[in-house]
Amino acid sequence: MGEEKHYCDYCYFYFSRNFVFLVSALMLLFPCDALEFDVGGSDGWVLNPSESYDHWANRMRFQVNDSLVFRYDEGQDTVLEVKGQDDYEKCNTQNPIKKMDDGNSVFKLDRSGPFYFISGNQECCLKGQKVTVVVLTTRNENSTLPPKGC
Repeated sequence: MGEEKHYCDYCYFYFSRNFVFLVSALMLLFPCDALEFDVGGSDGWVLNPSESYDHWANRMRFQVNDSLVFRYDEGQDTVLEVKGQDDYEKCNTQNPIKKMDDGNSVFKLDRSGPFYFISGNQECCLKGQKVTVVVLTTRNENSTLPPKGC
């Protein structure tokens, strides 16, 4: 009788360990509904996109954990995340929060609120190569549901 209990304990341990491993693997394969957005759509990060960056950004719904992908010719341009609206409007390329320059830059939106991006070429920025992205909360929060009982 003692051996049966030992065998069952082993089966339970084996099943539990494999179940945890399977769930962990699935979580890695299917992240929490985060989306990836190509900035500027098929045009990418260029001086004169077919749709203005502001219009493009206003059509999108960005949420925490989404990512922006900036595609541009490496060595020809850079993308700067700047500190605020003032640096954004003035195309201030000095002291950015982050500089991206690899031609295929991925930026993770890790908080809600506005993010400001400009071209590292101040002349291009002054001609409109810049975008403001406003991030909402995460997709899986139920904050938009009415309270129970309504």
